[in-house]
Amino acid sequence: MTIAPRPNIDTPRGFAFALTAYLLWGFLPLYMKALSHIPTLEVLAHRVIWSVPIALVILAIIGRTEELRTALRTPRMLAMGAVTAGLISINWGIYVWSIQTGHALEAALGYYINPLFSVFLGAVLIKERLNLAQKLAIALAALAVAFLTWQVGRVPLVALSLTVTWGFYAYFKKMLPIGPNQGFALEVILLLPFALGYAIWLSARGEAVFLASDPADSLLLLGCGVVTAVPLMIYANGAKLLKLSTIGILQYIAPTMIFLTAVFWFGEPFDSARLVAFALIWTALVIYTSALIRQSRNKG
Repeated sequence: MTIAPRPNIDTPRGFAFALTAYLLWGFLPLYMKALSHIPTLEVLAHRVIWSVPIALVILAIIGRTEELRTALRTPRMLAMGAVTAGLISINWGIYVWSIQTGHALEAALGYYINPLFSVFLGAVLIKERLNLAQKLAIALAALAVAFLTWQVGRVPLVALSLTVTWGFYAYFKKMLPIGPNQGFALEVILLLPFALGYAIWLSARGEAVFLASDPADSLLLLGCGVVTAVPLMIYANGAKLLKLSTIGILQYIAPTMIFLTAVFWFGEPFDSARLVAFALIWTALVIYTSALIRQSRNKG
């Protein structure tokens, strides 16, 4: 029996899932800022620890635990999962640190650049041919980074680190031969021994915040699993029910919310150099997204 391919259309359910995920990611800086007095590595450890039960419960509800068990018994899938787990943990750590230390604007810049870096990776690693709009968009993004480096006097390492780690994570994630929900569960399970070991070590040294000081802090750390796992798994279900061009537009919601939060809530400086850099990035994204929409219409 042949299973018909999923039609390339937008569905209200898919739109609701994806919009919810991006809005949750957009509000995430407010949550991480509330944890700014807690060391980044402890926050990262609890993001992993409390994501595991949530991921497993969701897999049990949707009946996909057998695929996870198969992955845990397959050395090749374990190796691939270890690569993606390592990349996403680095990405999470940089993100948490950037919000805690007043670099949310750079985080927004990094997530704006992400889709363009993914296109660049496709051209370099799997020899995908770039059209003129893609080439122009990538060139403008590179110009924005170069201009900001020249004006500020330092490379925007936070933005570039987030871009590179997420770009390679997405690239290797596509090679993982299991669904995104199962893949996420596999990643956090592989990270769990390190996260638990670090949390126990902190506790043994009397340096842990969790269960050792303000109960509100412990609740916030406990909630790290919810704010980490839930948006990712909601997005994974929504992306399957939307056109690529629709996802291409929606993905700018989160960095835009991070940008607005950084400037108007956190009060991070937004000088002329950053204005020019962001203007170049926004122009690049308009060019890239417009070409993506035209391509989608032509296929339809």
